[in-house]
Amino acid sequence: MARLAQTAGLTDVQQEILSTVKSFVDKEIIPHAQELEHSDTYPQDIVDGMKEMGLFGLTIAEEYGGLGESLLTYALVVEQIARGWMSVSGVINTHFIVAHMISHHGTEEQKKHYLPKMAEGAIRGAFSMSEPDLGSDVAAIKTRAKQDGDDFVIDGAKMWLTNGGSSNLIALLVKTDEGAEKPYQNLTCFLVDKPEGFGEVSPGLTIPGKLDKMGYKGVDTTEAVFDGFRIGGGQILGDKRGGGFAQMMDGVEVGRVNVSARACGIAIRAFELAIDYAQSRQTFGKPIAQHQAIAFKLAEMGTKVEAAHLMMVNAARLKDSGERFDVEAGMAKLLASEFCSEVTQESFRIHGGYGFSKEYEIERLMREAPFLLIGEGTSEIQKTIISRGLLREYRSR
Repeated sequence: MARLAQTAGLTDVQQEILSTVKSFVDKEIIPHAQELEHSDTYPQDIVDGMKEMGLFGLTIAEEYGGLGESLLTYALVVEQIARGWMSVSGVINTHFIVAHMISHHGTEEQKKHYLPKMAEGAIRGAFSMSEPDLGSDVAAIKTRAKQDGDDFVIDGAKMWLTNGGSSNLIALLVKTDEGAEKPYQNLTCFLVDKPEGFGEVSPGLTIPGKLDKMGYKGVDTTEAVFDGFRIGGGQILGDKRGGGFAQMMDGVEVGRVNVSARACGIAIRAFELAIDYAQSRQTFGKPIAQHQAIAFKLAEMGTKVEAAHLMMVNAARLKDSGERFDVEAGMAKLLASEFCSEVTQESFRIHGGYGFSKEYEIERLMREAPFLLIGEGTSEIQKTIISRGLLREYRSR
């Protein structure tokens, strides 16, 4: 049989891209990930390498300077990058979501202004929906934009911005006074230009600093505080007031495929580490892989890796075909994130006491995998989406 997580039906171009990325991961990411992660250092050299390969413009249309590749290609690239170090995939994830939102919802002027520079990696995107007191209840957003002539004045605090300090563009969801009865129709998305860095980066906009996290280190996760921040009305995404919720949810849907791919990448790496260790570590005169208890663990882990990969690929292909895929994206994200956590834990157990040592890679994966249970919607949110879709399709007459 072929190795796990192979994808049938790829074009020659897709295979070439993936081969190049895998080689980059093996040579430039895996050998340096431990040191960078333990020191919580931003992987600038790796990011520069991704710029050179054109990965920041992977899905941006060729007319705007990108490679014009599919969501499937992007997801498979992310799977490989996360296999090397999940934080690196985080560097391009929110950038990809913002580029997707501008590509599908932006005005032509916004596309021409942002997309070519995003394809180069000169403009890098962050995605801001969450707030300190806000979980999954997006309608409860408190950050508000009040109109003042042709401008808007934004006040409020946002939370959990990946690339909050290293980005120079934020897709920001805020509340506006649209007078709509449904709370979701009073939400608007602004494209906020800002300098990179921390502190008061623009008048009225402060990025306090990096949040200290259990895992997912290297990449900067921040707050953003708006206090009288002034922005022009032309920065409303698609010039569509009250359309921010739908625009953001479109971004989150493709983001769920991305998170599924990241979960697959970590699970693949955890499996690789486990099966390698199990064949080299000996007890009672033979490799532990020859003990049935360990062999059965490897069998279950491999099956979960393959199942998660197939569901991720299916969701990406549905999106690329233009079909509705909210249920499939939710299923892929739910299964991949849960299986990633389980496979990583089993790999940790196979490593025994060594798994608890920071010298071993599995220790890092144990701290990274839990994040995927939360990112782009918790497992409970995915179950809500899935159940609603199933009830819609199997409605009783």
